[in-house]
Order: sequence, then C-alpha cells, then structure tokens
Amino acid sequence: MNLPPYQDFPLISDNKIRLRQVITSDMNDLLEISYYDAKQAKNVAEAIEMQAKIDKDYDEGNSIHWGIEAISTNKIVGTCGYYRGLDKGEGELGCVLLPQFRGQGFMVNAMQLAINFGLKNIGLKRIWAITSKQNNQAIKLLERLNFIKLTDLPDDEIEYELKKSRRKDL
Repeated sequence: MNLPPYQDFPLISDNKIRLRQVITSDMNDLLEISYYDAKQAKNVAEAIEMQAKIDKDYDEGNSIHWGIEAISTNKIVGTCGYYRGLDKGEGELGCVLLPQFRGQGFMVNAMQLAINFGLKNIGLKRIWAITSKQNNQAIKLLERLNFIKLTDLPDDEIEYELKKSRRKDL
C-alpha cells in the first residue's frame, strides 16, 4: 500500500483532463459543488474552510481529492477522489461536476484516471461508490465504469463496487 500524503501531489492526465490539487483560487469556480460531510458551502469562505479540512484529511493519509481541469481551457470543472477506507486497502470513490460540464465525458475520464491510480499507485483491493437512488446519471456512470450494485442503503442510497474482473484487467 502506498498511502497519501505523497512527496508531490499526484498530477494525472489524459488528452482531455488533468487531475490536480485543488487550490484556493479554484474556490470561486467550485463554490457550487463544494461539500464536506454532505454539507454544501454557502459562500467562498466556507468553501475554503471545507477545502482546508479535505487537505488535512489528505495530509493524515485518509483521502485524496483532485480538481478536474479541462486541458482545453485550464478551467476547473469538478472534483473527484477517494474519501475513506484507504487505511483498510479500500477506497470510496466520489465525484461531482459543475452542471454546465455534464454530459461531455469529463467525469468518465476523471473516474477512469482515479480508478487506475487507486489500483496501481495506492494498491487498493476494493473500490466502491455510494449514490442516491434518484441520481440516474451517477448510476449510469458507475455501470459504464464496470461497477455493480452491491446493496441498497438507508436514506435512499445505493452502494456500488468495482467488478473484480475490471480490477484484474488493469
């Protein structure tokens, strides 16, 4: 297992996006999708406070949270990362995208990069995700990425897990 923090924050990219560290100057763009412990930031100051907590979680080896940057514009379009379970060789993968960038393939690319990093660099043995039963876009994304429904959870949520065959293919 190779848990965070790393000497250099991992920068991962493909031809469309770059996963990079979120910085304070990103907060204006990310305000709409800034969350911590399922609570949304109401203003930039709260978003900065939430990001400080996310950074602390990273520094303590509990998570890794990337900003998703469109290479064509160098604009941040969303976030993704692993938010718990790393110490057990597992990772709960989460993501959120600004509404104006949905349906353009950004999240598929980001999740694939994050999955590959989790399996190859961190050494995760299990990757899972939780979403609400009403979030049809997230369900389609997870299924497209070879996650399978594991169980229904309280509060109208569903847990998905990356198929074992997908993990072996990487």
